[in-house]
Amino acid sequence: MRRLTELRLQCRLTSSYVMTEKDIQPGDLYWQAIEPIWDRISIYDGPTPFLKQIQCVQPYLRNLFAAHWCQSEVYKGGLHQFFWNSTGVLAPEAVEGFLALGLTDCAVILQEAMAVFGPTYSRERSERTEGLSLLLNEDTEEEVLFKALDVRFFAAIGLGCDRFCQAADAYTRSAAR
Repeated sequence: MRRLTELRLQCRLTSSYVMTEKDIQPGDLYWQAIEPIWDRISIYDGPTPFLKQIQCVQPYLRNLFAAHWCQSEVYKGGLHQFFWNSTGVLAPEAVEGFLALGLTDCAVILQEAMAVFGPTYSRERSERTEGLSLLLNEDTEEEVLFKALDVRFFAAIGLGCDRFCQAADAYTRSAAR
C-alpha cells in the first residue's frame, strides 16, 4: 500500500511522469484514504484512548481503518493473533467495517470468533489474552482454536486479500461521491 505513496512522490519529483489509472493497484485507493489518519488512532493504548480517537474520524474512514487492521492481522497470523495482540481492541468496529464494505461473510466469521470470549466481548487486551489462555489447554493448540474460522476468513477475503481490496476500493469510491 505504501507503493502508491512512493509513486505519488516519484510523480512530483519527475515532472515528465504522469500517474494513470493503470498505476493504481487493488487496495491503493482505500489505503490512500486511511493513510492520513493512520497515526492519529492508536490501538496500543487501550480501549478508552482508542474509542476517543476513532470517534474523531469520519464513519467511512473508521470502517476502512478497522476492517483493514483486522484483515491484515488475521492474514498474517490468524484470528488468534488478532485477538491476542492489541488489534483485538477494534473487533466491534471491524465487524461494522466489514458490513459497510459489503463483506457480510467476514463480519459473521469475526462475530463467531468474538463469541468464543462469551456474551460480552472485552476490548481489554489482558482480559482477551487471559480468556485465550483459559481456552487453550494441553489438547488445544493456538492454531486449532480458530482453525475452521481462519480457513473461512481467508477464503472470504480472497487470495492475497484481493476480494477485501476490491471491496474496500469500491467502498472508498462510493464514499468519495
